[in-house]
Amino acid sequence: MADQVKTIGILTSGGDAPGMNAAIRAAARRAIGRGLKVKGIYKGYEGLINEEIKDLGARDVSDIIGRGGTILYTARCPEMRTDEGVAKAVENCKKHGIDGLVVIGGDGSFAGAQKLADRGINAIGVPGTIDLDIGCTEYTIGFDTAVNTAMEAIDKVRDTSTSHERVSIIEVMGRNAGYLALWCGIAAGAEDVLLPEIYDYNEQAIINHIIETRKKGKKHHIIINAEGIGHSQAMAKRIEAATGIGTRATILGHMQRGGSPSCKDRMYATIMGAKAVDLLIEGKTKRVVAFKSGDFVDFDINEALAMTKNISDYEVELAKSLSYNYVIQN
Repeated sequence: MADQVKTIGILTSGGDAPGMNAAIRAAARRAIGRGLKVKGIYKGYEGLINEEIKDLGARDVSDIIGRGGTILYTARCPEMRTDEGVAKAVENCKKHGIDGLVVIGGDGSFAGAQKLADRGINAIGVPGTIDLDIGCTEYTIGFDTAVNTAMEAIDKVRDTSTSHERVSIIEVMGRNAGYLALWCGIAAGAEDVLLPEIYDYNEQAIINHIIETRKKGKKHHIIINAEGIGHSQAMAKRIEAATGIGTRATILGHMQRGGSPSCKDRMYATIMGAKAVDLLIEGKTKRVVAFKSGDFVDFDINEALAMTKNISDYEVELAKSLSYNYVIQN
């Protein structure tokens, strides 16, 4: 199998994430250094189906490690969910001599890689998503940068919230996963953190908490709201009407995906990109690179897609206790 892998393709799929370029660079240069040809596939699976494929050399990936986004661009591809789309993708891989594929993205991207591997295209998945919602890994490319970007924004909103003695609802990304919200809530010292995994939609409890902390002399109240809950603007209006306290909603949105990746995202993405190529050279396919228990490992893609991931009960309890202690002890 190792002798058969002569040309690898690299694509990024789904939402972009800071650090994807570091993974592209590492995969390309690792492959070139091992004597393989490299093809860049633009716009994810859509580009594979539409044959937007170009040769990549070592110089083509120069000076990209510090850039956000992805130089290969990305797109959603409903066609990849069809047999016809998968067949076209396989056909184009064979046409361009691609016998190994590095897919950088999330669960949806891995499902596409799984289909290609089932049809004979060696494929390795690399977890790239700011949502941190892939069950097999404790780290995903882009999460560290995104959570730091959001944290810095929350710190700034807190300043103006304090100046105006307001309640601020700050909505962070994460789709239906609350990892970004939880980390931001703890790191920024938020008074309330709303997570889609556990939120009971008891808005009155939040209102009561705001009133109690205001009685104790607190001049602001920060609520981190996860994207999976959403409706922050409407929530702000209801809270202001119930409390009489000025309440504003800030939706951070796609700014969390952009910007220069952190050192951790550059380092870990580099290792993961290189490891994906190493696995292909070793003759492996249908695997997902992961970070688990302090080491970079790999899982069968079927096993990886079947894994679930839960929010830490301890971290949730900690976030709540550190905030509510303000009311209890003062």
